[in-house]
Amino acid sequence: MDKRYEKIIQMPHHTSATRKPMPLYNRAAQFSPFAALTGFEDIISQATEQQIQSFEKPYSEE
Repeated sequence: MDKRYEKIIQMPHHTSATRKPMPLYNRAAQFSPFAALTGFEDIISQATEQQIQSFEKPYSEE
């Protein structure tokens, strides 16, 4: 083990005397993936559908 941490590795974990611990559900939400591309899947689905229709159109006119 790294000698720099020998003194602190055995110390007890700090717990606040004035605040209750955060519920695990809320804590997990902090680390959940950020949805920066909200709605992006819908746009891809629409574009895919348009491409499929454009490929099918020439064959349906025969």
